[in-house]
Amino acid sequence: MSADRRRVLRRVGLLVLVVNFGLVVAKGVVWYYTGSLAVASEAINSLADSIYSVVTVAGLYLTTQPPDFEHPHGHERIEPFVSLFVALGIFAAGIGVFYQASRAILDGDVTVTRNLAAVAILAVTIAVKYGLYWYVSEISETHRSPALQATALDNRADVLTASAALAGVVGAGLGYPILDPIAAVVVAFGILYTGFEIVRDNVNYLVGRAPPADLRAQIVRRALAHPDVEGVHDVIAHYVGPEIDVSLHIEVEGDRTLREAHDIESAVVESIAALPEVDDVFVHVDPKELGEWKRDEDAEKLAGYDSDHRTDDSTAK
Repeated sequence: MSADRRRVLRRVGLLVLVVNFGLVVAKGVVWYYTGSLAVASEAINSLADSIYSVVTVAGLYLTTQPPDFEHPHGHERIEPFVSLFVALGIFAAGIGVFYQASRAILDGDVTVTRNLAAVAILAVTIAVKYGLYWYVSEISETHRSPALQATALDNRADVLTASAALAGVVGAGLGYPILDPIAAVVVAFGILYTGFEIVRDNVNYLVGRAPPADLRAQIVRRALAHPDVEGVHDVIAHYVGPEIDVSLHIEVEGDRTLREAHDIESAVVESIAALPEVDDVFVHVDPKELGEWKRDEDAEKLAGYDSDHRTDDSTAK
């Protein structure tokens, strides 16, 4: 892991923690002076965010530790577990919102406030959480961090909960207080779906899901780009944590010297390993005379795969 990635992930984790703690204080003050139940629920939500933000920061600190003797590949593979912890917090928030809203609807006990301070803090929460969502999402995509992606989705869920609370406050001012619990029920399902997204993506990391087809196509084309490689087969690419391990067989003419075969293999490994998503690359060289050349329909499909979003591989040749 580069020093830049380590610094960025830790900085973003601390930023999210500081923002969540600041929102706890601000909402707590408004709750104290207004007695708004909508703001109270949001203060509790931000407190929960702060608690698992601490866990996220600790997890990011562990995952960004450099490789050591017992962990030669580094510690990035811890990240999916950090993300699953965030998902648990999101599920708890979604269930809590659904329970409170359902009780309010069934009991007919809807208490909201018309205080402008409550409207202001909820509006600020929406703006701050929306900004955090986009910022953290962009950083997580750039640095391929499942933990930050889960944090980004959690911030998106917070936008929904704050919007529901704001709808309740505004609805009361318009004479429709029932809008608060109805909106909260809808938001609860949105929050639960966010938790499902995080669990789905990170379980796929843990069970070794294959990367997207366009990335697998880049891997195959980079191998075939070497002038001495006649074909590839048995291409396996899968996630190990947030990074990808690759193994494949390349087909070369059997009259190559051992030194030449080694140079071909090293060049192919270097080309594929240059892809930012790839961690380890294992290449087996098959000389023609051993009869190990074979047709691989999956590799052929990937070699001809076309996507508007793929990266230009011309530099790999």
